[in-house]
Amino acid sequence: MAEQQIVFNDGAAYEQMMGKWSRLAGEVFLDWLGPAQGLRWVDVGCGNGASTQMIYDRCAPSVLKGIDPSPAQLEFARTRPSAQLAEFELGNAMALPFAAAEFDVAIMALVIFFVPDPAKGVAEMVRVVRPGGLVAAYAWDIPGGGFPLEPIQAEMRAFGFEPLRPPSADVSRIDALARLWTEAGLINVETREIVVQRDFADFDDFWRTGLLGATIGPLIASMALDDVTLLKEKVRARVTVGEAGRVSYVARANAVKGMTPARI
Repeated sequence: MAEQQIVFNDGAAYEQMMGKWSRLAGEVFLDWLGPAQGLRWVDVGCGNGASTQMIYDRCAPSVLKGIDPSPAQLEFARTRPSAQLAEFELGNAMALPFAAAEFDVAIMALVIFFVPDPAKGVAEMVRVVRPGGLVAAYAWDIPGGGFPLEPIQAEMRAFGFEPLRPPSADVSRIDALARLWTEAGLINVETREIVVQRDFADFDDFWRTGLLGATIGPLIASMALDDVTLLKEKVRARVTVGEAGRVSYVARANAVKGMTPARI
């Protein structure tokens, strides 16, 4: 039997569920990178274009390309304003369809844990970035409980329902990212934690947003109604409910960056 995989086929749902989280973390990530204007960028695993749009808005790229394995996500990405410049292509992070040294910056935004062979994905980013260029990524700290949907997933596990994990979830640990970048031959490697908070109108808003997840929604739909009701109450106890019933939740990601060395 083929191994189940997490597949994103709805760009609009992804935008509502994860796109907003991505922008919150992406703002911190891009500030940390502090790139010059006018560079050539590739967004590896661009998904529905949330991170590509941020690069377009903030970094004045001269070239901007995104690559992703999901046609539906790319279709959504092409509706964004960034598509005035950005070129979106169907492809695989472990075999980028670009020439050596074609870019100044390569990033993976919330992607590296989806790459079956992360080392190969990083090697491909190194290959397509010029000497002295920048290779960087950030990923939710899944082993450390930093994923935005962790309250729902944790209680689902308690019920005996195991949500699918990305194939390389453990690579999102900050030490694993540092080791991966160093072993890829990158220099001046740095890491940092990114902590972001998202506010929801109320608990039902938080819950409905979580159900848009590619694996959580279908799994909860398969549960008995009484179990779903109990699950909901247990999740409610895990989040902070403030004034007027508003819910705030904090997620954590780990980020890494490094420079490509001179090539002899």
